[in-house]
Amino acid sequence: MTENNRKVAVVSGGSRGLGFSICEALIDAGYRVATFSRKCSPELEAAIAASDGALMWEALDITDESALAAFLRRVRERYGRIGALVNCAGMANEGLLTMMKAKDISRMIQVNLEGTILLSQGCAKQMMVGGGGSIVNISSVVGVRGFKGVAAYSATKAAMDGFTRSLAKELGSMSIRVNSVAPGFMETEMTAELTEQQKARIVRQTPLSRLGRVDDVSSVVKFLLSDESAFVTGQTLVVDGGLTV
Repeated sequence: MTENNRKVAVVSGGSRGLGFSICEALIDAGYRVATFSRKCSPELEAAIAASDGALMWEALDITDESALAAFLRRVRERYGRIGALVNCAGMANEGLLTMMKAKDISRMIQVNLEGTILLSQGCAKQMMVGGGGSIVNISSVVGVRGFKGVAAYSATKAAMDGFTRSLAKELGSMSIRVNSVAPGFMETEMTAELTEQQKARIVRQTPLSRLGRVDDVSSVVKFLLSDESAFVTGQTLVVDGGLTV
């Protein structure tokens, strides 16, 4: 794979939070980044304007298979073949499983799992032709350790880690590495809904005594996409300040 292709990355869900932080980190590292989400954000619009063409965004629902395929074709036409993929798009419906609506469970599985699989399939095809690449799936500590009120969400994230391990075996002979990163609780919009008492309890249970920051995770993602992790594949790296130890 040429250096030119190696530096073409797709990031799903890049309009805010962790996804946006990953886009910023990759742009700083010299990547050309294509991202999508259902809606743009003011910070992403500003980043696109400042990127000198190195960052593109489109409105896209990850569960729309034909739209996803068309998006990947446009990325290839604009930047060249894809050499890096970060599956960051996801949604979480919290609540006791017995009270959750079936349509909410189905939608979460479609977005978190089916969307990840379809996007990985499309990008892997370009990586195979291009001579290699790296895929990073954003899972979660809730897929590693049980937490009350997130049973269905946990199932999608645990499945993502299983997908990571099997896909790493499928694609390894073609110089395509596949890993996942499992973030702990971070200072994002999701944790903003927690009470101060809930946050304090998480901090007390975390050996590093704080919530995570998005750049704690985006730096690990950047490492896994780079040649510095050239012999790492099929792994789930937990980035949670020691919460699950």
